[in-house]
Amino acid sequence: MKDNPDHNRSSATPVNFIRTQVEEDLPQYPRIVTRFPPEPNGYLHVGHAKSICLNFGVAEDYNGQCNLRFDDTNPVKEDAEYVDSIRDVVKWLGFDWHEGLYYASDYFERLYELAQELIRRDRAYVDDLNAEEIRAWRGTLTLPGRESPWRGRPPEESLELFARMRAGDFPDGSRVLRAKIDMHSPNLNMRDPVIYRIRRAGHHRTGDAWCIYPMYDYAHCLSDALEGVSHSLCTLEFEDHRPLYDWVLEALDWPAPRPRQIEFARLNLEFTLTSKRKLLQLVREGRVEGWDDPRMPTIVGLRRRGYTPEAIRAFCERIGVAKRDSWIEYEWLEQSIRDDLNPKARRVMGVLDPLPVVIDNYPEGRSEELDVPYFPDDPGRGQSRPVPFSREIYIERGDFMEEPSKKFFRLAPGREVRLRFAYYITCREAVKDREGRIIRLHCTYDPASRGGDSPDGRKIRGTIHWVSAAHALRARARLYERLFTAPRPDGLEDLNPDSLRETDAWLEPSLAAAEAGEYFQFERQGYFIADAKLSRPGAPLFNRIVSLRDSWAKMVRDGKV
Repeated sequence: MKDNPDHNRSSATPVNFIRTQVEEDLPQYPRIVTRFPPEPNGYLHVGHAKSICLNFGVAEDYNGQCNLRFDDTNPVKEDAEYVDSIRDVVKWLGFDWHEGLYYASDYFERLYELAQELIRRDRAYVDDLNAEEIRAWRGTLTLPGRESPWRGRPPEESLELFARMRAGDFPDGSRVLRAKIDMHSPNLNMRDPVIYRIRRAGHHRTGDAWCIYPMYDYAHCLSDALEGVSHSLCTLEFEDHRPLYDWVLEALDWPAPRPRQIEFARLNLEFTLTSKRKLLQLVREGRVEGWDDPRMPTIVGLRRRGYTPEAIRAFCERIGVAKRDSWIEYEWLEQSIRDDLNPKARRVMGVLDPLPVVIDNYPEGRSEELDVPYFPDDPGRGQSRPVPFSREIYIERGDFMEEPSKKFFRLAPGREVRLRFAYYITCREAVKDREGRIIRLHCTYDPASRGGDSPDGRKIRGTIHWVSAAHALRARARLYERLFTAPRPDGLEDLNPDSLRETDAWLEPSLAAAEAGEYFQFERQGYFIADAKLSRPGAPLFNRIVSLRDSWAKMVRDGKV
């Protein structure tokens, strides 16, 4: 690459074919300008995060500009609610469009004028065929299309009809404006595509000012050109549309340098659907709580689940940018949030499936406070809280086994284990109910082992977490699994009926002060966040963001899901 004072890419920036192409193009453009052009017809999902990170990242690398432009050319499906959400998501992910906030509707008048110019140049015509007839005459991948009877219409007549289309003289669907290209082209997108249609619908910005709207393929390239975009980065489904993108600019003799469209592979994440139509179906049918349900792949859902912008950006960087579609394992997303929260999340203790333990030789009516660090692996941080200990505690039911296997090192009859930060205890008796279910353990403790230290150097292999029964905060916890059971779901028939399990949780009392949006690591349980919508002061509800390891992948391998 030639020396360029505007070049800001560090050696740590991942190299990919897009950045290689941008570097080759640097001499052609006065400034690198990209854009993120969402249609405001739904909430952004994790796939959009990849595009956001790529477009804004490339602009940052070269001291350029990334515009946020709303492709609001279809008023039937669009809403200001989605506009507000998209703006909030881009900001939350850590990106800034500065002065580059645009709407395709900003250019409606100019797009109309440019369509008139195409007609004058005999590169577009008003067609009277309806939508069904246009599809039938378009041909197939193996059969060429047929020219419309109206293809030879004189430009003057098409100009008049186009003006009348704008004036509202014709009903919806009765006429369209088509580009005049080649009905025999092997690329179906080049067979005289529709570039304007009549659609009477109120627009979220222009109201009823327009009853004709441009098609995306027409508005996209011209919006890029009007904004001085240098590189239009699109997902692979637009690869076959690139010839039309270039044709429109060529047909209008758009001055150089023109924007360059480059395609990259979209994000296909296992156990996830990112179709807006199917996500909307989930919401409308009540299969989820809404767009921000923590099981949803929407960014607002991931945010409520507890994913951080740093984790999502790290995930997008980790999966890279490819030229061909592939599927990304869900574990990569989960590992990104583990890596991000590991140094941030305070360690606390909570029990989700309690088994009462009575410490028989601990004095009745007595309790004590243990000073427990929030970051036990990093004592230099010096943050701690008091954790009460008393004669009766709760442990996880899964931490006791009456007939332990060889690799089970936790509590069992006659076995000694370490209570995290507290004492060594030894199980003396397991009390059962009439059905044979264990309802209580009786143990003894070693008073000399306070803090979990061995007084005589004996080695204890098992360490378990606990909470004091008398002091525990009883709260609700939501345990999430993946929304779909199939790695590559076809549709809603693959929904996981066990994607949400809500349960009681017995937590150390310090968590009563947890504020909505605060995240913690429940030791040995996973990372949790106090739900932003359902938590209340003194009564938090916790969502499990992710477990400490990928137990789901093992379940899939074992055929349990």
